[in-house]
Amino acid sequence: QVQLVESGGGLVQAGGSLRLSCAASGGTFSSYTMGWFRQAPGKEREFVAAISRSGGSTYYADSVKGRFTISRDNAKNTVYPQLNSLKPEDTAVYYCAGGRTIPVLTSTRAWDSWGQGTQVTVSS
Repeated sequence: QVQLVESGGGLVQAGGSLRLSCAASGGTFSSYTMGWFRQAPGKEREFVAAISRSGGSTYYADSVKGRFTISRDNAKNTVYPQLNSLKPEDTAVYYCAGGRTIPVLTSTRAWDSWGQGTQVTVSS
């Protein structure tokens, strides 16, 4: 399985932006669908976005559509979610996920590999 390491989290004011990164190693990155989830305190981990192996298809949760953009660079084994127009309700630990076959993108059980998470805090 591929190993994943997130970076780029931090504290930002409402309306601001952050660019997260997820670096992969130990596997063939281009054979993995990549995704992002987030988990706020006291809440379940929820799907945020995903990108196909080639990067040609992207998928977003309704709550972030139009504000977040996911991209990948297969030459650098890295996936990048760009978080724009951030809101206090976006505050959470953001997790990178990878999987070879994802029947249901929004299900945490469908993904094979997970990063350790990076904290995003949006102040009002």
